[in-house]
Amino acid sequence: MTKKRHQALYSKPQSTAPSSLGASASASSSTQTQRRGVNELLADLRRSSSRATPTASAAASAATTPTVPPALRQILQIPETPPPAPRRVPRFDATGRRVPPGPPPPRSWLSRSSHVQRAHATAAHRGAQAMEGLPGTYEPDKGSLMDLVLRRMALNWELHKDYDQYYLHTLPSRVRASLTKYVGVWYEGGASAADLHNILIPPATHDGQQPLDVDGLVSLNNDVYSLDLTGSVGHSMSVRELADVLFPQQLTSAAEAVQDSWDTAEAPSLPPKLLPNITHLCLTVAPSAQQGGGAPGVSWKQLLSLAAKLPTLTHLSLAYWPEPSLTPNAKFSKIVSSDGRAESYSGTGAYAHTLDDDWSEAVILLRKLSKSLYGLEYLDLTGCGAWFKALMANVDGDHVDWTGPWGKVTKLKLRYGYEISVDTPIADHERFREAAHMAKAIEKYIVAQRAGKGRFINVDSDPIEDSQMPLMPFIF
Repeated sequence: MTKKRHQALYSKPQSTAPSSLGASASASSSTQTQRRGVNELLADLRRSSSRATPTASAAASAATTPTVPPALRQILQIPETPPPAPRRVPRFDATGRRVPPGPPPPRSWLSRSSHVQRAHATAAHRGAQAMEGLPGTYEPDKGSLMDLVLRRMALNWELHKDYDQYYLHTLPSRVRASLTKYVGVWYEGGASAADLHNILIPPATHDGQQPLDVDGLVSLNNDVYSLDLTGSVGHSMSVRELADVLFPQQLTSAAEAVQDSWDTAEAPSLPPKLLPNITHLCLTVAPSAQQGGGAPGVSWKQLLSLAAKLPTLTHLSLAYWPEPSLTPNAKFSKIVSSDGRAESYSGTGAYAHTLDDDWSEAVILLRKLSKSLYGLEYLDLTGCGAWFKALMANVDGDHVDWTGPWGKVTKLKLRYGYEISVDTPIADHERFREAAHMAKAIEKYIVAQRAGKGRFINVDSDPIEDSQMPLMPFIF
């Protein structure tokens, strides 16, 4: 049988280019020759604009145009190509490091939350002496892993307080206490009452899980001995809100028990508290808040109410607190009595300390505070130089008793609390010197009042010699 022969559908390409390709190439070359006139017109426009505005953009456009031999340049009257711009000298900052190239960042980038948080932390660290914390409390070593983690959590607290709210109470007790301080110092908004509530109390869950009972809630915070609210009190939390967190309603309602008989007298007892073994409490106010006119959440009336419920405190910090007064906002207010005389509405008038030397209200409030905190051993009053004198004032026989309720105080910190340099105004140097002299006088007063029968007192004050050194450049 004869074999079937199949015709190949595909053939080998031709070795020579088809004539149509040459025609298309010639057509494209002819169109390019026709379009050269338009390019030349555009080049003329660029040259005319470069002559009018010899800027960097014109130099860049001229650099992109092809070069021409000098003879043709003279015939065509083409301007010479400008030399390249000199290389910019690298910039360095104050520390000698090379700054990144390019223009400075816009203001919108610098106003982001991370930069604002660092600015708030810098303002809070102006009183470095008050930021050291109370002695005997746990503080992570600077640069350690715990310090870096807590600082990063505080800077990103806006994220952690929402996504980690169900796990914050599971941290170790000393870590939770340190986290409260880091949030108050490094976070822009500070630690609020809700943040403190999530750190100490488990939040309510929606999966049907039963909340902790009273015994479980107390045992959870049984080993929390210190609470540092530096930078939070007066900024994001008031003393009243702090009292509401430490004495929650669920503990108060559970403590109420039915008596066996109506005739049985009720035994006086303190209200149950969330931190039953707390001994260290730091209520340091940010120095910037006091310089700005005082913090609205700082109230001596609320402090006395809180101190009456915390007799276990041994270490207390009231750094940068305002002068003791129940009505600080009514210092300049006047009322007219029934007989027509104008009297000061506040217990402390505008010139009570400077002209009248009247410390009666401050002494009364400090006496009430000492009777509530009769176990106090350490008291920090850094930055309170305006009312140091109230610690030794005697008003009609009333004075702060350093042998009775506060007879156990062995460390009293009375520092000026603000930075002093050569550029500081002379008035601040005078306040520094007065605070240093007053601290020495208070130490002598307490030693004389105890007369060697009580505990030894150590007053941490600024050296008087340092207060005279910054004034030397002003002497002519």
